[in-house]
Amino acid sequence: KKKEEKKPVTTAGIKFYGLIGADSVFEYKLTNTKGMEVSILNYGGTVTHLIVPDKNGKMGDVILGYDSLSGYRQTGNPYFGCLVGRYANRIANAKFALEGKEYILAANDNGNTLHGGVKGFDKVIWTVRSFNDTSLAFSYLNKDGEEGYPGNLSVDVVYSVAVDNSLRIIYTATADKATPVNLTNHCYFNLSTGADSTILDHELMLKADKFTPVNDKLIPTGKIEEVKGTPMDFTIAKKIGKEIAQVTGGYDHNWVLNKAVNNLEIAGSLYHSGSGRYMEVFTTQPGIQFYSGNFLDGTLKYTRGGAKYVLHAGLCLETQHFPDSPNQPSFPNTILKPGEIYQHTTVYKFSIK
Repeated sequence: KKKEEKKPVTTAGIKFYGLIGADSVFEYKLTNTKGMEVSILNYGGTVTHLIVPDKNGKMGDVILGYDSLSGYRQTGNPYFGCLVGRYANRIANAKFALEGKEYILAANDNGNTLHGGVKGFDKVIWTVRSFNDTSLAFSYLNKDGEEGYPGNLSVDVVYSVAVDNSLRIIYTATADKATPVNLTNHCYFNLSTGADSTILDHELMLKADKFTPVNDKLIPTGKIEEVKGTPMDFTIAKKIGKEIAQVTGGYDHNWVLNKAVNNLEIAGSLYHSGSGRYMEVFTTQPGIQFYSGNFLDGTLKYTRGGAKYVLHAGLCLETQHFPDSPNQPSFPNTILKPGEIYQHTTVYKFSIK
């Protein structure tokens, strides 16, 4: 009986991106038949490129990014394109109580915990489970006590592109102890592909009649308020720059989506008239954080093509459960218990208008 020949491992669509200690970082490219390209690192599950056509068929990168791994690893990298967890967004005073026990987390944001702590899901190497032209599946075992969270959390994330120029992200997690879980992606969008230095002329619609107001440390007060008659009203699409000056520091808030629980429904849309690019966001999540790039100041290094990422150079639309839910009993539940499955889907769909 002949020995089976070992097939060479295919490297089509895989690029060596650098080293972190002994760990190799690779960039994986997903494509569809329309020319859409999405590139993703196994470091932080980070989306490095999202290339879609404009109204003239010209391809362009609609997210902010860097030219090298050094960019993504620099101090002050504001979470470009990465996966965020174990708990996306903020937890007040870096602590929460669960089943009679208090858990202390890293205070990495004005005395609060932000985006999972000092070494969140954005700063770890994910295991690639499967990869082909249109789909990439990652997993990560977040161990009991990492960043102060209880229980081992087994996480799977699948990125896929479809023929309708959509990027779909499916998040799945299970835990062996009760724990808060809130997973999202932190892409910064600029549909002009940098032709406009800011996103203030982009038109945003959010399918939300209510939002969660925050204190001066961006922690929800616990109230849920109507957007009507305030600069938070994006129920009808409007330019982001129209009323941003009335919002101290810019937009960095959670909107309460008008949708059925766990249904995949439209959450919002973004339009850039110059390029004709139109992006719709669909999610199963109850909330969306619209962040207008308020901490960008032009000082980031290794930026793509040497671009200056100035104030409001990009925006995030982070689908999520509400910030500080573990400390806010009136907010939708974020506690995952043993035997339960956390699963959420978000879709970013690109077209021309």
